[in-house]
Amino acid sequence: MGRKVGLSVSCLAIAALSLVAIAPASAQTVYKLIDRNGKVTYSETPPKDFDGKVIRVDIDPNANKATLGAPRAAPRPQDTPAEPAAAPDHGRQVADARERRAAARKALAEARDHPGPDDMRFLGKVGGGARAVPTEAYQQRLDELERAVKEADDELEKLQAAR
Repeated sequence: MGRKVGLSVSCLAIAALSLVAIAPASAQTVYKLIDRNGKVTYSETPPKDFDGKVIRVDIDPNANKATLGAPRAAPRPQDTPAEPAAAPDHGRQVADARERRAAARKALAEARDHPGPDDMRFLGKVGGGARAVPTEAYQQRLDELERAVKEADDELEKLQAAR
């Protein structure tokens, strides 16, 4: 008889744990607490003796699922020939070249100042510690960005000399 009671208690415990595990997946409740100063905080349990406004918020995790469609193809240009665009004036060309140079410099500075987690390797030193060494891919990216800055500088120089 002792074995039957122990078996039924363990079955009951497993059933209760199953229900507890399933419950959070179906719905969750949080409480939005707004105090007298307007400060908003959230709690998973209803507050006791709270001197502000309490709003119960029921959350259905299944309601917040995004579905992504197939990627759209880029729009094709129309078959009708467009009118030839007027040549931009020299001042506009110089301004555009300055913007390209600024963007190239900014991209290079950003890459140098904030390398990604896979951009650097750390090699141990003889006396202890480690030193950062750029990966080959990171170094190639820096070289390309430096080339882009040089090209933008050359283009701007050429336009300014043509005045």
